[in-house]
Amino acid sequence: MDKKPLILVTNDDGITAPGLRTLIEVMNEIGKVVVVAPDSPQSAMGHAITINSTLHCDQIKVTDGPQLEYSCSGTPADCVKLAVNELLDRKPDLCVSGINHGSNSSINVIYSGTMSAAMEAGIEGIPAIGFSLLDYQWNADFSQIKNFVKQITIEALNKGIPKDVVLNVNFPKLKQEEIKGIKICRQARASWVEEFDKRTNPMGREYYWLTGTFINEDKGEDTDEWALHNGFISVVPTQFDLTAHHCIQQLNTWSL
Repeated sequence: MDKKPLILVTNDDGITAPGLRTLIEVMNEIGKVVVVAPDSPQSAMGHAITINSTLHCDQIKVTDGPQLEYSCSGTPADCVKLAVNELLDRKPDLCVSGINHGSNSSINVIYSGTMSAAMEAGIEGIPAIGFSLLDYQWNADFSQIKNFVKQITIEALNKGIPKDVVLNVNFPKLKQEEIKGIKICRQARASWVEEFDKRTNPMGREYYWLTGTFINEDKGEDTDEWALHNGFISVVPTQFDLTAHHCIQQLNTWSL
């Protein structure tokens, strides 16, 4: 490329999250970086946006580097909207979201703030990638996947991401040399069996804590879950068009 690409970086774990700081480091090697991220954790916010309260966005500096950084009081999707409409002088060439502390494979993509930020960029016509590591610890070792993040990003910039498609990239919790490679996958058909742990606070008021067990009944070897649990990086092309196109012909037989 003749000039450095403009890269928008965001996440859902918050502006100080180690995964975000790692992603910024990698993107600084590739292009001109602008960071717009939530000022506090926004995990599992899905595609929520702020419509009934004010938004605050402040330019700050968390770590050294050439990147511009903004801390936003809103959701991950808010961050992308503000960046595109208020903070940037042109559309970015790429939006990357993450690196999430924890997997966003299978059905988790629906709830993910990380992927919703990337999806918002996709809706705006910006090529976008969501990155997640299968390690929920705050001090997860993101250094093991930096080279793969860079490789995938450069390939996306050079080859282009198909229109209206957003990439969902998940990394297994392995050392760099233990990762077997990268697989293009489909989303596994899996779900959460959820329970609410009912408790009582010291004031006598009942409250609930959501818990659950992840159940993967998909035995296919072409899924993101299979890839992650067999030492591969999964790349799933996702889309924000939720139309079930295969059902249209059947529904047209209804007496409507």
